[in-house]
Amino acid sequence: MKSFSRSDRVSEQIRRDLAEIIRSELKDPRVGMISLTAVELTPDYAHAKIFFTTLDISHLPEIQAGLRRASGFLRRELGRRVRIHTLPELHFIHDDSLERGASLSRLIDEAAALSRSSSGGDGEGLPDTGSKDPE
Repeated sequence: MKSFSRSDRVSEQIRRDLAEIIRSELKDPRVGMISLTAVELTPDYAHAKIFFTTLDISHLPEIQAGLRRASGFLRRELGRRVRIHTLPELHFIHDDSLERGASLSRLIDEAAALSRSSSGGDGEGLPDTGSKDPE
């Protein structure tokens, strides 16, 4: 069984509590539906990078502005739930790994479809893998 460090446990607790506060108590209409994907704490707990995703990428600047504006409120509410010596300053960072993954998946699908159509589906057009010895 893998053991987690105190920092990992605190990071996960912050992620869960912040997600709940944003969902239930944050009234800023700019923030809307976001998912918190990860929290990275500095070793001294002074700063926390909060990574988030959103389905509404077209409103990303407004979402980021809303999160920045609400960071004091979120930090104060977090302090009521999480008992740690130093309450970190919150820094919200858009996590674009889902969009990048979807984009890469799309590119792979397109390349595979192009490969299938150019080969006619019969293996022609594929590189020769004959067993000739290179000299």
